[in-house]
Amino acid sequence: MKMKKITLLLVMTTFNLMVLQSVYAEIKLPALVSSDMVLQRNTTVKIWGWADANEKISIKTSWLKKSINIQADAEGNWLVDLQTNNSKEAQSIILKSKTSSIPLENILFGEVWLCSGQSNMEMPLKGYAGQPIFGAADAVAKANNPNLRLFSVTRTSGSKTPLKEVLKYSAWQQATPESVMKFSAVAYFYGQQLQEILDAPVGLILSAWGGSSVQAWMSTEALIPYQKIDLTNRDINVKPNAIPTALYNSMINPLIPFTIKGAIWYQGESNIEEAEKYKKLFPSMVEDWRKRWTIGDFPFYYAQIAPYIYSGNETEQNSKNSAFMREVQMQCLDLIPNSGIAIAMDIGTENPIHPPKKKEVADRLLYNALHKTYGYTSVNYEGPRFDSMEIKDTGLLIKFKNEDNGIYSYNGLEGFELAGSDKVFYPATAKIVDRKKVLVSSDKVSNPVAVRYDWNNWVKGTLLNTNLLPASSFRTDDWTDATTVKK
Repeated sequence: MKMKKITLLLVMTTFNLMVLQSVYAEIKLPALVSSDMVLQRNTTVKIWGWADANEKISIKTSWLKKSINIQADAEGNWLVDLQTNNSKEAQSIILKSKTSSIPLENILFGEVWLCSGQSNMEMPLKGYAGQPIFGAADAVAKANNPNLRLFSVTRTSGSKTPLKEVLKYSAWQQATPESVMKFSAVAYFYGQQLQEILDAPVGLILSAWGGSSVQAWMSTEALIPYQKIDLTNRDINVKPNAIPTALYNSMINPLIPFTIKGAIWYQGESNIEEAEKYKKLFPSMVEDWRKRWTIGDFPFYYAQIAPYIYSGNETEQNSKNSAFMREVQMQCLDLIPNSGIAIAMDIGTENPIHPPKKKEVADRLLYNALHKTYGYTSVNYEGPRFDSMEIKDTGLLIKFKNEDNGIYSYNGLEGFELAGSDKVFYPATAKIVDRKKVLVSSDKVSNPVAVRYDWNNWVKGTLLNTNLLPASSFRTDDWTDATTVKK
């Protein structure tokens, strides 16, 4: 009886070892590489995964005549380049090894965009509690679209080290009323219109976390030149969205090197108290992502933070004046190659911090992409941008770039201030001159030397072009010791 038990134990142990070896030897794919995915069209894309050490793998695609044979390295990692085309037909891939056969079905070739940032990017079409998305009901009702595919990296936790695989996700799925309700409103509006305009499949990869700082989305290598990183005693599960590198490690690194066309980004609210630092961090993050993807300076379009009350209307000496962040985001256009910005000065809300007009943000990101990436050069993507000023009588005459067809305001201009050499800003009157310029004056400032527009937290953008694209807040000074006389 005892001998039988020993024999049975040996048999079970041997069987378990065989099962473990078989499981380990099977081909494993990252979450992004699956049925229903969208592969970037007409380019070289990367497919990767894991297997047993030195495992031989055969890859057969529906669009390439010959199979591709590769071998995993000594650690079991493997990667292959595949050439895609412009076909609109559904494609398939079969991966085989000695112990596994993995079919991937219903694959489309199209335009793949990464969508990242904090809560204004994460905010789903269904909205937040008591916080709607304007136009959501109509968008959801019309959402059925097999040529628009969605993938979401969902919140779990951060990581102290770069991960190879996402911890939690919602797999590739077609756009339906059910799927888009839980998906980013900005990303959906952007992708839905891009798909319709290009008449090509579009894949959207969402990786966003509300309240996250830019530092959380940066790799250690990108961030370490600017600040010390010590996560030794940090609980990675407590507010990982505020932990340096934590979200890059768990929510961006696992997506690399899945080939994308570009990225859209909506973030900055969590960094408003360190605008000058953001001016270094944000371009560094973009540069680092591009290096890691190894596909060149892919398009990177981002939303400027919208006006919001924050802790109140602050003076310029207070670091919580978000106008400084909006200024820095404008300056980043010149620091980040192949970038574009969506201005949201006219669509903010005093409270809450999540404007319901997400489609307008998506539209403006889309205009950047259409003009700069897809060759629709007749699409206007920029509002008026400060160019120069000159003294005119007792006021200042402001000239703008991007005003070929003139500037416009619905109900008159607001938010302008003037200062003399004493650096004291007073509320000013502004009016459009010759349909392309703005004359700013104040009876409190007889010899003006500087002008500011919407230089505060909560403001209502009133300066637009004739395509109704708004100007950013701006200032003509660089003073750090100015004061403001409130109305």
